[in-house]
Amino acid sequence: MGLFDSIAGQVAQQATAALSGQGGAGGDKMVQMVMGLLNNPELGGISGLVSAFQKNGLGEVVASWISNNTNLPISAAQIQSVLGQGPLQDLAAKTGLSTNEVAANLSEHLPGLVDQLTPEGKLPSGDMMAQGLGMLKGFMKS
Repeated sequence: MGLFDSIAGQVAQQATAALSGQGGAGGDKMVQMVMGLLNNPELGGISGLVSAFQKNGLGEVVASWISNNTNLPISAAQIQSVLGQGPLQDLAAKTGLSTNEVAANLSEHLPGLVDQLTPEGKLPSGDMMAQGLGMLKGFMKS
């Protein structure tokens, strides 16, 4: 695992723990899911993820996660329709969960995590390494 993966994993783990109040194995699997999703070349990072939601008629939902307003919920079925079976199967293989469990976990945690990755109400620009380091510094100050 490279430096970026390590830093990004720590950032995602802290964000997940803060959002879900859980650590341990459940938090670790959530970290794997989110990092796997954001690093999936099929999707193209967070901007590709947003684009996939927009193309599937859920632009308003994902926009609420990015904005500074209340995050709209999403169902596991909607996650499955947006991401498709390929990315979900990849995540399932990495985490040891079923694709339905992956979709359910993502539907519960993805809105808050996207919200955490877009703290200023807009998609991040620049490389994820710089963003990960910035978020990590913010968590360390708390």
